[in-house]
Amino acid sequence: MEDLNKQQENICPVYKKCSGCQLMNLEYSEQLSLKQAKIIKLFGKYCHVDKIIGMDNPKHYRNKATQVFKLTYPNKRIISGIYQSTTGGIVSCDHCLLEDERSSAIIRAIRHLMPKYKLLPFDEYSGKGLLRHVLIRKGTVSGEYMVCFVTASPIFPKGKELARELAEKYPEIKTVVQNISTTPGKVMLGESEKVLYGTGEITDTLLGLKFAISARSFYQVNHVQTEKLYSKAIEFASLEGDERVLDCYCGIGTIGLIASKKCKEVLGVESNAAAIKDAKKNAKLNGVKNIGFVCSDTGRLLEELTEQGERADVVMLDPARAGCDKKTLLSLLKMMPDRIVYVSCNPETQERDVKELVKGGYKVKKVQPVDMFPFTSHVENICLLERKSE
Repeated sequence: MEDLNKQQENICPVYKKCSGCQLMNLEYSEQLSLKQAKIIKLFGKYCHVDKIIGMDNPKHYRNKATQVFKLTYPNKRIISGIYQSTTGGIVSCDHCLLEDERSSAIIRAIRHLMPKYKLLPFDEYSGKGLLRHVLIRKGTVSGEYMVCFVTASPIFPKGKELARELAEKYPEIKTVVQNISTTPGKVMLGESEKVLYGTGEITDTLLGLKFAISARSFYQVNHVQTEKLYSKAIEFASLEGDERVLDCYCGIGTIGLIASKKCKEVLGVESNAAAIKDAKKNAKLNGVKNIGFVCSDTGRLLEELTEQGERADVVMLDPARAGCDKKTLLSLLKMMPDRIVYVSCNPETQERDVKELVKGGYKVKKVQPVDMFPFTSHVENICLLERKSE
């Protein structure tokens, strides 16, 4: 494996200012060892922890790039970069180690075109300017790109002309959208959107299934590792063809749709209405008939299903960083599915929840960490829990 450590200063000269890559001072093998040790510390008391799944090439893996723009004084030069999490300031960055390289080039092109279109960065203090952020999404398999201009106002003079010029310069850009965000602070996306060019979405393929991706869709940012993560999660579920699967926190339906090929039926639940709309679209796009989606709070739906005497054989959990709420855990312990496959981007809250499930009658059978975010301190983890025999 390439010795990245020797080249880090040249690859990313701003990493000491930008707090996004907390582990860039370590060689990749050392990063993996550190993350492995973290999962062992949290879950080693339950069972053996399998070796972390790393990347062969842990650079430029992000299929989603976001940068903020700022007007500097007194020269009034436009810069673009990344929010520094510790100070809230902007670190100018043209070549991010983590971002897709073509996405970085598109962002640089936008910055150079902004004066031509009299497009100024939005200033929170003065309220002047228009452009808050630019979001670039890439379909790793399809090669399609989306550009999303996040603006402080719905009025975007010459926005369509700018979109067309970008698409002419980069034919891989299949759509350009404007997202309007009027909320003060660093909230990334608003609820209102306009399509400036194309259809408003791109597609990508994950483990043989097609997914439509909009600006606000949740879609894992590391395609290579996502396929490994979801493949392992489905393996842990041990589906034989006749199971009923409940996919909690299903997002746009990725895990549930992949599982649907190996089980009798799947029900996905998600509280985000836009995600459920995307999930239904993705089921139709792939011709999947044995899956349904419900827009609901996960805990409430589990409670309702249990009261109605409904039961799932396997439950897939993939919550946000906060983990599962108490209602969800209590309802799971009332339903008592045979197996629970818990995927988490926050092993600390995952271990907290696993502890409650173990108290309630489950045993941790397998633990598999996956490095979804090289050079950062984050680590994804999968736990398989099985109901104890009475």
